[in-house]
Amino acid sequence: MPGPEGFAYDVRGGDVVITHHGRRATVLRGAAATGFLADVEDGADEQELMAHVTGNYRRGNERTAKDHPRNRGR
Repeated sequence: MPGPEGFAYDVRGGDVVITHHGRRATVLRGAAATGFLADVEDGADEQELMAHVTGNYRRGNERTAKDHPRNRGR
């Protein structure tokens, strides 16, 4: 399964603005912004980290949910 892509971040003052394909996804402030920047400096995969922070990541249950009776007609 391919990893997340299309995320970017910009530091504005003490805030971190995370965008996904050019659209603002979230803004991190305070301790969350500091922790995010520390993780980036430590060499964490930026795309994975931003996907996790924004909540835009796969949980592994998509195939199971697709086969659920209420979703079969979609």
